[in-house]
Amino acid sequence: MEQFPKKEIETLWAPWRVEYFEKEPRDMEFLTAAAQASDDAAHLVIARRKTAFLMMNRYPYSVGHLMAVPYRKTAELSSLGENEIVELWNLVTHAQALLRMATRAHGFNVGLNLGECAGAGVTDHLHIHIVPRWKGDTNFMPVLGGTKTISEGLSALYDKLIEAQAKMEKERAQ
Repeated sequence: MEQFPKKEIETLWAPWRVEYFEKEPRDMEFLTAAAQASDDAAHLVIARRKTAFLMMNRYPYSVGHLMAVPYRKTAELSSLGENEIVELWNLVTHAQALLRMATRAHGFNVGLNLGECAGAGVTDHLHIHIVPRWKGDTNFMPVLGGTKTISEGLSALYDKLIEAQAKMEKERAQ
């Protein structure tokens, strides 16, 4: 029986993650900055609506991890207006369509982490996570090594998502 090649996979190179861990202090206002930005590509903003926007997670644990975010900074779902709620969920639906087209996702994890004890990294500006999943995307890495791998760079995926969005808009216009 072959030995498990533990030594060969103990270290994986994931340079984008070090940016997150080395940042001191961490920019806890990045959602507000993205909301107010005019350079969408620099802030990884995919789509903008009247009360909310869709952006990529800069430090994903899974390829294509997107976030639907209200422009208005709030930690409480109950403080959202009806228009904000509708636009956020429409962006979740839009994100799923984009990710299906650009990454051929088979399924999705969609949710919110509200409050620090629930895992919210940004406790005062709620956002909905849209994480694509694929059949067989869970493997031995997280179980045995406590490590996940990302198979595509942010800028390449950003371009794919923008291209998919343009294609969807063109098809809708016809």
